Amino acid sequence: MSRPVALITGPTSGLGEGFARRYAVDGYDLVLVARDVERLNRLAAELRDEAGVQVEVIPADLAVAADRETVAERLKAGVEVLVNNAGIGTAGEFWSADLEVLQGQLDVNVTAIMALTHAALPPMLAAGKGTVLNVASVAGLLPGRGSTYSASKAWVVSFSEGLANGLAGTGVGVHALCPGFVHTEFHERAGIDMAGTASFLWLEVDDVVRETMAAVAKGKVVIIPGLQYKALTTGGRLVPRNVVRALTKVVGKGRDRT
Repeated sequence: MSRPVALITGPTSGLGEGFARRYAVDGYDLVLVARDVERLNRLAAELRDEAGVQVEVIPADLAVAADRETVAERLKAGVEVLVNNAGIGTAGEFWSADLEVLQGQLDVNVTAIMALTHAALPPMLAAGKGTVLNVASVAGLLPGRGSTYSASKAWVVSFSEGLANGLAGTGVGVHALCPGFVHTEFHERAGIDMAGTASFLWLEVDDVVRETMAAVAKGKVVIIPGLQYKALTTGGRLVPRNVVRALTKVVGKGRDRT
Protein backbone atom coordinates (compact mmCIF):
# COMPACT_ATOMS: atom_id res chain seq x y z
CA MET A 1 0.00 0.00 0.00
CA SER A 2 1.22 3.50 -0.79
CA ARG A 3 2.06 5.79 2.10
CA PRO A 4 0.18 9.01 2.83
CA VAL A 5 1.75 12.22 1.55
CA ALA A 6 2.37 15.48 3.42
CA LEU A 7 3.24 18.68 1.56
CA ILE A 8 5.12 21.20 3.69
CA THR A 9 6.08 24.75 2.71
CA GLY A 10 9.15 26.42 4.20
CA PRO A 11 10.74 23.19 5.50
CA THR A 12 14.43 24.09 5.32
CA SER A 13 14.64 25.33 8.92
CA GLY A 14 12.65 25.96 12.08
CA LEU A 15 9.10 24.69 12.45
CA GLY A 16 8.86 23.60 8.82
CA GLU A 17 11.86 21.33 9.20
CA GLY A 18 10.48 20.07 12.49
CA PHE A 19 7.19 19.08 10.87
CA ALA A 20 8.99 17.49 7.90
CA ARG A 21 11.05 15.30 10.21
CA ARG A 22 8.03 14.38 12.33
CA TYR A 23 5.86 13.38 9.37
CA ALA A 24 8.76 11.37 7.90
CA VAL A 25 9.13 9.47 11.19
CA ASP A 26 5.36 8.89 11.19
CA GLY A 27 5.63 7.17 7.79
CA TYR A 28 4.54 9.90 5.41
CA ASP A 29 6.13 10.49 2.03
CA LEU A 30 6.88 14.18 1.61
CA VAL A 31 6.61 17.03 -0.86
CA LEU A 32 8.87 19.87 0.29
CA VAL A 33 8.49 23.41 -1.04
CA ALA A 34 11.06 26.19 -0.50
CA ARG A 35 13.14 28.85 -2.24
CA ASP A 36 16.56 27.62 -1.09
CA VAL A 37 17.24 24.76 -3.50
CA GLU A 38 20.50 23.69 -1.89
CA ARG A 39 19.04 23.36 1.61
CA LEU A 40 15.88 21.80 0.17
CA ASN A 41 17.83 19.06 -1.58
CA ARG A 42 20.06 18.47 1.45
CA LEU A 43 17.07 17.97 3.74
CA ALA A 44 15.37 15.71 1.21
CA ALA A 45 18.47 13.51 1.00
CA GLU A 46 18.69 13.29 4.81
CA LEU A 47 15.06 12.26 5.15
CA ARG A 48 15.31 9.65 2.40
CA ASP A 49 18.34 8.10 4.10
CA GLU A 50 17.20 8.38 7.72
CA ALA A 51 13.48 7.65 7.44
CA GLY A 52 13.33 5.65 4.22
CA VAL A 53 10.57 7.83 2.78
CA GLN A 54 10.07 9.22 -0.69
CA VAL A 55 10.69 12.97 -0.89
CA GLU A 56 9.69 15.19 -3.79
CA VAL A 57 11.11 18.72 -3.90
CA ILE A 58 9.50 21.76 -5.50
CA PRO A 59 11.72 24.86 -5.60
CA ALA A 60 9.29 27.77 -5.36
CA ASP A 61 9.01 31.34 -4.13
CA LEU A 62 5.45 31.63 -2.82
CA ALA A 63 5.53 35.40 -3.33
CA VAL A 64 5.47 34.67 -7.08
CA ALA A 65 2.12 33.80 -8.65
CA ALA A 66 3.57 31.30 -11.15
CA ASP A 67 5.36 29.42 -8.38
CA ARG A 68 2.19 29.31 -6.28
CA GLU A 69 0.39 27.80 -9.24
CA THR A 70 3.08 25.13 -9.61
CA VAL A 71 2.57 24.05 -6.01
CA ALA A 72 -1.21 24.26 -6.37
CA GLU A 73 -1.11 21.88 -9.33
CA ARG A 74 0.76 19.33 -7.22
CA LEU A 75 -1.83 19.67 -4.47
CA LYS A 76 -4.64 19.05 -6.94
CA ALA A 77 -3.13 15.60 -7.51
CA GLY A 78 -3.88 14.87 -3.87
CA VAL A 79 -2.09 14.87 -0.51
CA GLU A 80 -3.33 13.82 2.91
CA VAL A 81 -1.64 16.66 4.80
CA LEU A 82 -0.86 20.26 3.86
CA VAL A 83 1.32 22.28 6.23
CA ASN A 84 1.25 25.95 5.24
CA ASN A 85 4.34 26.92 7.21
CA ALA A 86 6.13 29.42 4.96
CA GLY A 87 5.89 32.97 6.29
CA ILE A 88 7.72 36.27 6.17
CA GLY A 89 8.39 38.93 8.79
CA THR A 90 10.12 42.21 7.98
CA ALA A 91 11.86 44.84 10.08
CA GLY A 92 11.20 48.57 9.93
CA GLU A 93 8.13 50.76 10.16
CA PHE A 94 5.09 50.32 7.91
CA TRP A 95 5.08 53.92 6.71
CA SER A 96 8.71 53.85 5.58
CA ALA A 97 8.83 50.27 4.25
CA ASP A 98 8.90 49.51 0.54
CA LEU A 99 5.33 48.76 -0.58
CA GLU A 100 6.56 45.90 -2.78
CA VAL A 101 8.17 44.26 0.25
CA LEU A 102 4.92 44.59 2.20
CA GLN A 103 2.96 43.14 -0.72
CA GLY A 104 5.39 40.23 -0.94
CA GLN A 105 4.87 39.60 2.76
CA LEU A 106 1.10 39.40 2.26
CA ASP A 107 1.50 37.21 -0.83
CA VAL A 108 3.40 34.62 1.23
CA ASN A 109 1.52 34.97 4.53
CA VAL A 110 -2.00 35.24 3.09
CA THR A 111 -2.37 34.70 -0.66
CA ALA A 112 -0.26 31.53 -0.73
CA ILE A 113 -2.19 29.97 2.15
CA MET A 114 -5.49 30.76 0.45
CA ALA A 115 -4.37 29.45 -2.95
CA LEU A 116 -2.74 26.26 -1.67
CA THR A 117 -5.60 25.41 0.67
CA HIS A 118 -8.07 26.00 -2.16
CA ALA A 119 -6.14 23.54 -4.32
CA ALA A 120 -5.74 20.92 -1.57
CA LEU A 121 -9.32 20.69 -0.31
CA PRO A 122 -11.21 19.16 -3.28
CA PRO A 123 -9.15 15.92 -3.40
CA MET A 124 -9.21 15.72 0.41
CA LEU A 125 -12.99 16.03 0.39
CA ALA A 126 -13.26 13.43 -2.34
CA ALA A 127 -11.18 11.06 -0.21
CA GLY A 128 -13.14 11.90 2.93
CA LYS A 129 -10.01 12.66 4.94
CA GLY A 130 -7.21 15.20 5.18
CA THR A 131 -5.51 17.79 7.33
CA VAL A 132 -4.58 21.40 6.64
CA LEU A 133 -2.29 22.95 9.23
CA ASN A 134 -1.86 26.71 8.80
CA VAL A 135 0.97 28.26 10.79
CA ALA A 136 -0.27 31.56 12.18
CA SER A 137 1.13 33.23 15.31
CA VAL A 138 0.23 34.55 18.73
CA ALA A 139 0.62 37.87 16.92
CA GLY A 140 -2.64 37.01 15.16
CA LEU A 141 -4.46 36.78 18.49
CA LEU A 142 -3.00 39.83 20.25
CA PRO A 143 -2.37 43.37 18.94
CA GLY A 144 1.37 43.23 18.35
CA ARG A 145 4.14 45.67 17.52
CA GLY A 146 3.86 44.81 13.84
CA SER A 147 0.89 45.88 11.74
CA THR A 148 0.91 43.98 8.43
CA TYR A 149 2.50 40.87 9.96
CA SER A 150 0.02 40.69 12.84
CA ALA A 151 -2.85 41.41 10.46
CA SER A 152 -1.74 38.64 8.11
CA LYS A 153 -1.63 36.13 10.96
CA ALA A 154 -5.03 37.27 12.24
CA TRP A 155 -6.34 36.52 8.74
CA VAL A 156 -4.87 33.02 8.92
CA VAL A 157 -6.61 32.36 12.24
CA SER A 158 -10.01 33.60 11.01
CA PHE A 159 -9.63 31.78 7.70
CA SER A 160 -8.82 28.51 9.45
CA GLU A 161 -11.66 28.82 11.96
CA GLY A 162 -14.16 29.57 9.22
CA LEU A 163 -13.05 26.60 7.15
CA ALA A 164 -13.07 24.31 10.18
CA ASN A 165 -16.71 25.23 10.78
CA GLY A 166 -17.65 24.68 7.15
CA LEU A 167 -15.84 21.34 6.91
CA ALA A 168 -17.29 19.81 10.08
CA GLY A 169 -18.32 16.21 9.46
CA THR A 170 -16.39 15.82 6.20
CA GLY A 171 -13.33 14.06 7.62
CA VAL A 172 -11.14 17.02 6.66
CA GLY A 173 -9.68 19.15 9.46
CA VAL A 174 -8.26 22.66 9.31
CA HIS A 175 -6.10 23.98 12.14
CA ALA A 176 -4.35 27.26 12.97
CA LEU A 177 -1.07 26.96 14.87
CA CYS A 178 -0.33 30.09 16.92
CA PRO A 179 3.16 29.85 18.42
CA GLY A 180 4.90 32.63 20.29
CA PHE A 181 8.66 33.18 20.09
CA VAL A 182 10.38 30.00 18.88
CA HIS A 183 14.13 29.41 18.59
CA THR A 184 14.38 29.46 14.78
CA GLU A 185 16.00 31.62 12.08
CA PHE A 186 12.81 33.68 11.64
CA HIS A 187 13.77 36.85 13.55
CA GLU A 188 17.35 36.88 12.30
CA ARG A 189 16.20 36.59 8.69
CA ALA A 190 13.70 39.38 9.22
CA GLY A 191 16.35 41.61 10.80
CA ILE A 192 14.38 41.91 14.04
CA ASP A 193 16.38 42.50 17.21
CA MET A 194 15.25 40.07 19.90
CA ALA A 195 17.86 41.01 22.49
CA GLY A 196 16.43 41.28 25.96
CA THR A 197 13.46 38.98 25.33
CA ALA A 198 12.61 37.17 28.55
CA SER A 199 13.85 33.58 28.47
CA PHE A 200 10.49 32.18 29.61
CA LEU A 201 8.90 33.41 26.38
CA TRP A 202 11.03 31.20 24.15
CA LEU A 203 9.79 27.85 22.85
CA GLU A 204 11.72 24.99 21.24
CA VAL A 205 10.82 23.59 17.82
CA ASP A 206 10.49 19.98 18.98
CA ASP A 207 8.16 20.98 21.81
CA VAL A 208 5.94 23.01 19.47
CA VAL A 209 5.76 20.19 16.91
CA ARG A 210 4.94 17.58 19.54
CA GLU A 211 2.21 19.67 21.18
CA THR A 212 0.77 20.60 17.79
CA MET A 213 0.52 17.02 16.57
CA ALA A 214 -1.24 15.99 19.77
CA ALA A 215 -3.69 18.89 19.43
CA VAL A 216 -4.42 18.06 15.77
CA ALA A 217 -5.16 14.47 16.77
CA LYS A 218 -7.68 15.80 19.30
CA GLY A 219 -9.35 17.99 16.68
CA LYS A 220 -8.38 21.35 18.19
CA VAL A 221 -8.76 24.15 15.68
CA VAL A 222 -6.71 26.98 17.23
CA ILE A 223 -3.52 25.56 18.74
CA ILE A 224 -1.44 27.65 21.15
CA PRO A 225 1.70 25.83 22.30
CA GLY A 226 3.19 26.60 25.71
CA LEU A 227 1.48 27.31 29.01
CA GLN A 228 2.86 30.85 29.05
CA TYR A 229 1.18 31.70 25.75
CA LYS A 230 -2.06 30.00 26.70
CA ALA A 231 -2.11 32.26 29.77
CA LEU A 232 -1.22 35.38 27.76
CA THR A 233 -3.88 34.83 25.11
CA THR A 234 -6.53 33.92 27.68
CA GLY A 235 -5.72 37.07 29.60
CA GLY A 236 -5.85 39.05 26.39
CA ARG A 237 -9.46 38.02 25.88
CA LEU A 238 -10.47 39.03 29.39
CA VAL A 239 -9.04 42.54 29.68
CA PRO A 240 -9.83 45.68 27.62
CA ARG A 241 -8.07 46.01 24.27
CA ASN A 242 -6.33 49.24 25.28
CA VAL A 243 -4.70 47.42 28.17
CA VAL A 244 -3.59 44.58 25.87
CA ARG A 245 -2.12 47.11 23.41
CA ALA A 246 -0.20 48.79 26.21
CA LEU A 247 1.22 45.49 27.43
CA THR A 248 2.24 44.26 23.97
CA LYS A 249 3.86 47.62 23.27
CA VAL A 250 6.08 47.13 26.31
CA VAL A 251 6.98 43.59 25.27
CA GLY A 252 7.72 44.76 21.70
CA LYS A 253 9.77 47.82 22.66
CA GLY A 254 12.74 48.34 20.34
CA ARG A 255 11.66 45.63 17.91
CA ASP A 256 10.34 47.62 14.98
CA ARG A 257 8.62 45.39 12.47
CA THR A 258 6.08 45.98 9.76
